[in-house]
Amino acid sequence: MKFLRYEYQNFVNWGWLLEDNIGKIEGNIFGEYRRFEANIPLSEARLLPPVKPSKIICLGRNYASHVAEHQVDVPEIPLIFLKPPSSLIGHGGKIVLPPQSKQVEHEAELAVIIGKTGRWIDPEKAEEFIFGYTIANDVTARDLQRFDGQWTRGKGFDTFCPVGPYIETDFDSSDALITCKINQQIRQMSSTRDMVFPVEKLIAFISSIMTIEPGDLILTGTPAGVGQLKTDDQIEIEIEGIGRLENIVVSKDG
Repeated sequence: MKFLRYEYQNFVNWGWLLEDNIGKIEGNIFGEYRRFEANIPLSEARLLPPVKPSKIICLGRNYASHVAEHQVDVPEIPLIFLKPPSSLIGHGGKIVLPPQSKQVEHEAELAVIIGKTGRWIDPEKAEEFIFGYTIANDVTARDLQRFDGQWTRGKGFDTFCPVGPYIETDFDSSDALITCKINQQIRQMSSTRDMVFPVEKLIAFISSIMTIEPGDLILTGTPAGVGQLKTDDQIEIEIEGIGRLENIVVSKDG
């Protein structure tokens, strides 16, 4: 099933998707909820980030191809960092280039949505804690990331975490194609099978450090092909079996 958050006629709601129509949801999608008839045209709604996470946990260097293009070592254990929830935007939202950076880049990623609270999760039981999957773009000010030596500023600007368009609960993360196009030109193309650490091991590792909670996002890393963004760039990230996330790049004053 596909879940989403949307704004329609000045009201924000959870919803579910049936073909090209949205049905309203009342209640908690991670608990008890009620679905209504899918009678809202998708084209008339504004899609929002499909989750409201307490935290966004991200993986660095989780594809060997991306490690190679940056001439660094493959990590022995998952390399994690955080992005603030204030960085979230939805499908169709605008990525704002900050004046502090001269090199902002895209990073197409599969994102995991956690469905229930967990700690010290065994990899074999990790699937029980997954609610679904979506698409993310770990937008990065690469020059600031390198200058600072740690990643909070380079990864944490407002609008630097586009996510969406919706949550897909029926998805196999073991071998799905990820494609990123900038202005219709392919920049990234790889399969999730090329992850250094698969989803189950990531959940086990992260939960050994912190409690994961319903709605939390895990961004699983990006393959090779990351590149610079400029004003008016049109970004399309597609993951086989989920859909397509589209965003546009603007300047601070745009």
